[in-house]
Amino acid sequence: MIDHLDHLVLTTRDRERCIDFYTRVLGMTLEAFGAGRVAFKYGEQKINLHEYGKEFLPKAAQPTPGSLDLCFIASIPLDEVIARLKQLGVPVEEGPVARTGANWPIRSVYLRDPDQNLIEISERA
Repeated sequence: MIDHLDHLVLTTRDRERCIDFYTRVLGMTLEAFGAGRVAFKYGEQKINLHEYGKEFLPKAAQPTPGSLDLCFIASIPLDEVIARLKQLGVPVEEGPVARTGANWPIRSVYLRDPDQNLIEISERA
């Protein structure tokens, strides 16, 4: 019945820091839509952004900054991702490590966004 994920919603406490991280650090594109809404575009998906306490309706029952654990497949080799993170002063919390992805083995690093969401960046192993 379900084919793929179209978008998800990230709730942040600090809109500007969040936008900076997902655009400057992760290289996603900021897209404006609707009445004052924004999203981060990457590949064929997007992440809609809600600001804590100012969420758009309908919304999750308990929108909580820092509750996400996301895994992204990189568009460049993981060693280049690691070098970019180091250059930007973004600490890698763990990795690179071997993991099991949705469709194949992956090699991953873990870091945190400004709201302390866990971000896993991976490549096919």
